[in-house]
Amino acid sequence: MDLKELYQDIILEHGKSPRNLGKCKGYNHDAKGYNPLCGDKVHVYLKIDNKKKVENLTFEGEGCAISLASASIMTELVNGKSFNEAKDIMNSFLNMIKNKSEIQTVHLSDDQKTKLMSLSGVKQFPMRVKCATLSWHTLVSALEGKKNEVNIETID
Repeated sequence: MDLKELYQDIILEHGKSPRNLGKCKGYNHDAKGYNPLCGDKVHVYLKIDNKKKVENLTFEGEGCAISLASASIMTELVNGKSFNEAKDIMNSFLNMIKNKSEIQTVHLSDDQKTKLMSLSGVKQFPMRVKCATLSWHTLVSALEGKKNEVNIETID
């Protein structure tokens, strides 16, 4: 199996069976995101403990396989991380999708980086970049305590 097939398998698996789907109990941060071009919607629920650690991260949403897979992968990789680690992972992902070809963070294992890199192919399709980044921008909004709905069209 080549790398492209592996990446496709990861996206399809997460798209069909998203992880951490639903509203987590005791969440204390949340945010909604919307992509008006294709109709993708996401609602991120986040429970951060008093030491600024992501105790639980879940989502509800509807959309394409890329949007759901990205949100699913995000929840798996950010759960259990400190606030600063979560921000670093998010920035590394967004930078990879927009600019670079590799994930530049020390907060993920090689297997986790491979999982995240499965979304790198969307760079070839600018409209799909918005699908892949919607949940991540929504997580940033939740972490920062913003109350406005994230509209992916207004984000570079």
